[in-house]
Amino acid sequence: MDTVLKFFSQPFVWGLCLGLLFFLLSVWGHFKTKREFRRYRRHLSDKLELEARQYELVRKEKEVLAKENENLRLRIGQLSEKPDQKLTRDLEIFTRAEKRMMIQAPGFAGAWESAKAAAVDELTAEDQGRSLPKRLFSRIFGASSTRDALPQDASASSTPSQSSDATVSPADSQPQIQPESR
Repeated sequence: MDTVLKFFSQPFVWGLCLGLLFFLLSVWGHFKTKREFRRYRRHLSDKLELEARQYELVRKEKEVLAKENENLRLRIGQLSEKPDQKLTRDLEIFTRAEKRMMIQAPGFAGAWESAKAAAVDELTAEDQGRSLPKRLFSRIFGASSTRDALPQDASASSTPSQSSDATVSPADSQPQIQPESR
């Protein structure tokens, strides 16, 4: 036991033991850091895989929606080619143009033509999906539309001297045509 105490009382042995202790602590820290690094790498790869799957799902959904959108545009084009739909579209154009004409400048043919052209552009934009149709909101919320108000205004503004054999304007014939539900 004396030799062991003498051996450990040497400064070199103290330094060696202290150096070994620091070496073991640093090796233990190194392996701990490697283990943590592997865990972070696994976590990152899992996250990247999940994001890749999510991105793929979003991309596929976008493709499906784009195809659906194109099919709906083609369907709208086919439906607008039907005679009843053409009449309904023309009626809608005349109704919007007439309302715009009444507001902007009643009695001027140039303003009527510009209002009619603006209504055609507006409906074309709706058909191409660039703006929300006003008819949709009036149907959803049940608000009285301009279609209901315009025939009454048109009949109130007509003079009693017009005969019943005269040509019927689109606004007068509107209540008889019922647009198909889409």
